[in-house]
Amino acid sequence: MDDAGQLELFQQWFSDSIPHNKALGLKVVAVRKGFASMRLEWREELVGDPETGVLAGGPLTAMLDSCCGMSVATMLKEPKPFATLDLRIDYARPATPGKAVIAEAECYRITRSVAFTRAFAHHGDAKDPIAAAAGTFMLGTKGEVTRAQSIGEEAIGSETKI
Repeated sequence: MDDAGQLELFQQWFSDSIPHNKALGLKVVAVRKGFASMRLEWREELVGDPETGVLAGGPLTAMLDSCCGMSVATMLKEPKPFATLDLRIDYARPATPGKAVIAEAECYRITRSVAFTRAFAHHGDAKDPIAAAAGTFMLGTKGEVTRAQSIGEEAIGSETKI
């Protein structure tokens, strides 16, 4: 599967089929083994303080959580359900009004039952973060595998590609 096809597949799984992510308008920017990136456009209805125009923390939290989860999905050898176990977010500064926010997440370790992630939200420079996140995800939770968690061989491919 080519890069454009992979982006489209992950867009469908992690934004278009998850109602909250779809309502936020999250767009998948990049995906590869152990890495995921999303974009959230600034919109007036996502503002937390109308006087300043700064985005509310909720949409940023949802984006970081989803992006971390997407990085976990890229590491699975076979489809299995997983869920956020813990997500810590440190807000470093307010998002600039009118500017899109980018999240980049890495799944840096995965065990039989837990995946570990870290992520940054920024306006284009990860060294100047709006927020930093650390998350853990429980693998093999009860329930059925969802479309967003079904990676399949056609999406995983080789080590260098999903």
